[in-house]
Amino acid sequence: MRYEIRWHGRGGQGAVTAAMILAKAAIYEGKYAQAFPEFGAERRGAPVRAYSKVSDKPIYSRSPILNPDAVVVLDSSLPKELYLEGLKEGGLLIVNTKKSPEELREALGIDGRYKIYTVDATKIALEVLGVPIVNTAMVGAFVKALPIVSLESVARAIQETFPGRVGEKNVEAAQAAYEALVEASG
Repeated sequence: MRYEIRWHGRGGQGAVTAAMILAKAAIYEGKYAQAFPEFGAERRGAPVRAYSKVSDKPIYSRSPILNPDAVVVLDSSLPKELYLEGLKEGGLLIVNTKKSPEELREALGIDGRYKIYTVDATKIALEVLGVPIVNTAMVGAFVKALPIVSLESVARAIQETFPGRVGEKNVEAAQAAYEALVEASG
């Protein structure tokens, strides 16, 4: 078992933290994991990529993920060419958007070669956290789509990353997105 996940967002949205939370959750469950960022122009709002690798065997490569099993998009305004590049046939595309998976598939002009999931993580983050930072919500959505770690381990990783009340609210956001995730039919 080895999964490679690429996270796409903008600086300040928490894509790097999301990748790290997933890796921590995997380690809690006895798996091997890595998380690391890739930055271009390091400024708030600039496109950011982060990577998570999860395996049942040691991971020695720290190279960027060119052909991910899953892509998680924190900001649907990013150009699709950025995040669809290299996604494996049958791979998962999980997008923070108000659109349904079918509407997203049509808007992106892609056929059924990917499994598409959507969640309005921005709405959840605003309601639960009071700010549009969607990283923990998207981790919750991810583990619903691809349960390579439990939501309980994600909650533990979130609370370690954000102690106290902030952590509790972020766990709540992850749980809400887990419940709200929608998968494309057919």
